[in-house]
Amino acid sequence: MARFELLGTATIPGKGTQLRLLQRNDEFSIKIAGSTGELMNSRLHGSEDALATLPCERIADHPAPRVLIGGLGMGYTLAAALQSLGETAEVTVAELVPEVKDWNLGPLGGAAGYPLKDPRAKVHIGDVVQLIKESPASYDAILLDIDNGPEGLTRKENDWLYTTAGIAAAQAALRPDGVLAYWSAGQDPAFTERLKRAGLSVEPITVRAHRPGKGAKHVIWLAW
Repeated sequence: MARFELLGTATIPGKGTQLRLLQRNDEFSIKIAGSTGELMNSRLHGSEDALATLPCERIADHPAPRVLIGGLGMGYTLAAALQSLGETAEVTVAELVPEVKDWNLGPLGGAAGYPLKDPRAKVHIGDVVQLIKESPASYDAILLDIDNGPEGLTRKENDWLYTTAGIAAAQAALRPDGVLAYWSAGQDPAFTERLKRAGLSVEPITVRAHRPGKGAKHVIWLAW
């Protein structure tokens, strides 16, 4: 079996943790240096697709829908959002690590079909928290795939998004009839309760990492 080759490294701002982009034939992997596990793999993106398709189904008939995605990753959530929405949509991705954008414009981009080349796609290099706080009533959907869900893996600062204050800020950034979507590697009943206490209707949906019936079980919370 072919071995993974290192294509690039990037440091997460404010943390010092290093990301590593690797390739084996047509398979890509992003890992944290020093860890044996993966953050993401190009063969296992079913739940990243679902993070976009589930909420975008709810807003597809909104006029000129605006979507904010927290985390570019391998581009699959962005690609699925663009495929789910019409030509008048605008999808902004906030990505903290500049090199991740470069990877998606380079060798990694082909895996998801180079969604960054779509004119409806925009990239903000910086923290998604900044955009959420500065954008009242601006988005029809906010899709958050930050760290590993409510339990942060790479940056403890990311935990704020899943607090009562973070949920309130995301609510304030929604347009009327907007929807929030959160990705997680696993269930978190306490987070479900925080969403409900914020006055939101909540639907936790179990999805597969690979495709229906295959791969690890991940969770998408829809809240509106």
